[in-house]
Amino acid sequence: MDKNPQILEEYKQINIEYNLSNIHLRDIELENLDDNCKEKAELINNNLSYLRDIEKYTLDFEQSSTLVIIFSVEFFVLFSVQYFIVLLDLKEWQILIYSIFASSIAIAWWYAKKEQKKYAENSLIFEQKYKETLGMLDELERNKCISKSDLIITECEEHV
Repeated sequence: MDKNPQILEEYKQINIEYNLSNIHLRDIELENLDDNCKEKAELINNNLSYLRDIEKYTLDFEQSSTLVIIFSVEFFVLFSVQYFIVLLDLKEWQILIYSIFASSIAIAWWYAKKEQKKYAENSLIFEQKYKETLGMLDELERNKCISKSDLIITECEEHV
């Protein structure tokens, strides 16, 4: 991993693309904890849930399905434009139809930029929350509240 860190990044990318989580921890069981540990454990569980929700934003935006969907819609619009002009013989409306197509490109570009910004912001939030959660886990383990090894998911039924 030290010599080829891109292997880990590719592994994480593939997991997220196939809706698999890279977070290999289950939630902390709260029933057996004393009160001074329970509050922090609840916060960790909330953080883990939030991290799982925004994990998709850790993908490279240029490789994301969001961008594929935007381009797919644009291709559909392009073929529709061609259909209206050529097959329906609307050549007198050609300028208006192409103007609508140009507007859809501008809207798609704006939406892609908005989504790219959302990916970047949520990726930063993910990294901060992830580090914060790891720190809290270490603290709970130091205080003998939990054992991280008990939280590691080893079976796939919980890992999806």
